[in-house]
This record gives sequence, C-alpha cells and structure tokens, in this order.
Amino acid sequence: MTVPLIERFRDRLPVSAATPVVSLGEGSTPLLTAPRLARAAGVRELWLKWEASNPTGSYKDRGMTVAVSKALERDAEAVLCASTGNTAGSAAAYAARAGLPALVLTPEGAVSGAKLAQTRMLGATVLEIRGSFDDALRAAQELADRGTHVLVNSLNPDRREGQKTAVFEIVEELGSAPDAFVLPFGGGGNTSSYAQALARRSPPRSGSASLCTPARFETRAHGCSPRTTTRSSPRGGRSRRRRGSSASRPPRRVSSPSCAATSRATASS
Repeated sequence: MTVPLIERFRDRLPVSAATPVVSLGEGSTPLLTAPRLARAAGVRELWLKWEASNPTGSYKDRGMTVAVSKALERDAEAVLCASTGNTAGSAAAYAARAGLPALVLTPEGAVSGAKLAQTRMLGATVLEIRGSFDDALRAAQELADRGTHVLVNSLNPDRREGQKTAVFEIVEELGSAPDAFVLPFGGGGNTSSYAQALARRSPPRSGSASLCTPARFETRAHGCSPRTTTRSSPRGGRSRRRRGSSASRPPRRVSSPSCAATSRATASS
C-alpha cells in the first residue's frame, strides 16, 4: 500500500499531529530511465518522473493533499479553485475525500469535456466565468477573501509545499541530485515548488542524499507565453508589459550551477 505523501515527508512539510491527513495514495511515482531520449538529447542519462500515475493523473495531487489537509485542520467550510482542467479534478477528488464541498471556476468554453466530467463526477460545483483564466482566478480570490472557502490554487503556499516532494523523491532514488531538472512551465507554481526544494542545501534526513543546486530548464508549448515580458514601446523609450505573446522567447536556463560534471537530467511529466 502506498504511504500517504504527508506521512512519508512529514518532517519536511508544514503539518503537525493536529493535521488530519487527507490522502488518495499520491506520490511515490515511478522514475523511468529513457535511454533513447538521452541519446537524442546528447546526455548520458535521462530520467522521466511519471507524475501521471498520481490518483487524478496530475502532479497537482501532491500539493492538493497538503492544501486540503490544512484546510480541514483550519475548519474550512469548503475549498475552491480556478482551473482549466487538472487543478479542478484534483481539488474535487481531495475535497470529496475530506468531506468538503468544492467550488471550481473555469473560463467559459476553455475546459475539455473530459475534465469537466471528471470534476462533476467527483461532486464539485462548476461555474463558468466569462473571460480568461485570470478572470476566473480573480473571482476565486475574491470569494476566498470572504473567509469561508480556502483557495487551493498554487497561490496557496501549502500547495507548493506538497509539490516540492517530487524533488525529494528524485534525489532519494538517484542517490544524488541530477545535473538538471526539465519542467513544463504554465503558471510557474510547480517551478517555484522545485526551486523551494532545491534551496534546501543540507541533507533532509541523517544519512540521506543532500540537495545541491542543479540547473533548471523550463519548457512551454509553442505560442504560449505565461510570463509577462517587457518590450520597448514605439513611442519613445517607454516600455509596455505583454502577456500571452505567441512570439515568446525560448525557455532559458534559470539556475546555472550544476551538481557535477556529468550530463544527468530528470524531466517531470
């Protein structure tokens, strides 16, 4: 039986004896070697962290177990999130496990039917918002500010705390940190979780592998630029901020120091 993620990493998570553990058996996902991809990429070793084997098919279950457990500890009446798919399914599943109502705000027409079906099947209330994901998130934040619902998007620090555990698993299984982590980049929540884990330079437990600072590469789909870029304005020297530009820059190396002189990379999927 899979040990609940909170129990496995209790000493590195913001939980106590008073925290009720809301778990669906998340974490402890496979780390798969990919020799053909490694050869194609020109690296010695390439490993894939198969996060799709989490209960709802997403790495977000790692963060949701902590966020919903902490919400239950704080006597929340309900949880809510803005989502275009994976967060919705995860929030609905863990809220159902905790016996809490879940409210999901989605941009109108932007979520696949399969994801909506998964979310509704698990008992969540789904409301479509006219506008973008950012509009849905703003509405969710306003509702959360009223004090009855806990926001479980990655703005919630408990979510990011849970998601950093993927790094601990990778390091423990490999015996040391890889030279680089390669991550898909959307809103940046998971990337910041990995950075948070890598900031721990000392050994998490006596006798266990320490965390040095590998390089971190972020990848994103063509035409998707979630980061805000600053460009020169045609009117003099002023600048303007743009979001969602299809002419986005390619992913860049964010953290340059690597752990060793080997080419060993880990990709999270």
